[in-house]
Amino acid sequence: MENSGALTAHPVGHGLAHHTGAAARYVEAGLTGAPNTARAYGAHLKRFSSWCTEHGHEPLPATVDALVGFCTHLAQAGKKVGTLEQHCAAISKAHAVRGVDSPTDDKQFKIFMDGVRRVHGVRQNQAPAFSLAQLKQLVRSLDVQTVTGLRDRAILLLGFTGAFRRSELTALNVQDLRFTEECLVVSLGKSKTNQLGDYEEKAIFYSPEPAVCPIRSLKAWLEQLKRSEGPVFVMLRKGNRLTTNRLSDQTINTLVQRYLGPGYTAHSLRASFVTVAKLNGADDSKIMNQTKHKTSAMIRRYTRLDNVQQHNAAKELGL
Repeated sequence: MENSGALTAHPVGHGLAHHTGAAARYVEAGLTGAPNTARAYGAHLKRFSSWCTEHGHEPLPATVDALVGFCTHLAQAGKKVGTLEQHCAAISKAHAVRGVDSPTDDKQFKIFMDGVRRVHGVRQNQAPAFSLAQLKQLVRSLDVQTVTGLRDRAILLLGFTGAFRRSELTALNVQDLRFTEECLVVSLGKSKTNQLGDYEEKAIFYSPEPAVCPIRSLKAWLEQLKRSEGPVFVMLRKGNRLTTNRLSDQTINTLVQRYLGPGYTAHSLRASFVTVAKLNGADDSKIMNQTKHKTSAMIRRYTRLDNVQQHNAAKELGL
């Protein structure tokens, strides 16, 4: 596994880790997952290994007692339940690589985690959604006489209307875009939910108002870019000078927070698409066709309809 810390140094068991050559390449691809996930797992495993060393435990194969102690340490340090679960997922993957039983599968450990969830709760801080009116007001206020304004308008509008992840926005290439009279068709490569690189597309449609139209905004940016291939969204030097350097995930996140406020993240673009679409009556299948979610359960998770006054069946009782 990539960046998996000290745990990869333990050649325990047989499992899949003993393969070499071409087989090893396929095994690694099957086990590591998305690059962002691999990096996160590496950090989690490094933390677990350090804790085990400090407290006299073997990190791999790990015992139930070691994992309970480590998770207790995290919980008492104020870490959220979701953070504990991410560490457990990384530890489980490390054990799978080495072909040994993971303590995360132990019944006693599962009871322990149920107790953690009951004591600390499982509500996660989700990226908030913005309203369509908020987005339109923001976009209209951008100075599109500057290269920065043109680029940022295109990012915000495309990110929202396409329900893009920030990693998908940064990975976009000019050759992935196909303009038709009716819409823009964006071809997607691998993504978080499409690790095998199956062919997927998203369709973006024209808005009657040019100032908030994602297609017109993207075309205006591409006119500045003046290239037929390579990254769509690039970094700018001082003086609004274009570079060929692709924007990073973090830059997209910072850009969203700069315009919408520190409480928002790049994920708000995607969550807002789902929320606005649901409020406008779109069914889950149509939303999933754009977000590329596999289940309606994920749509419900992404929808930010927690405003008790805005979205409440009590308004429809007819009293």
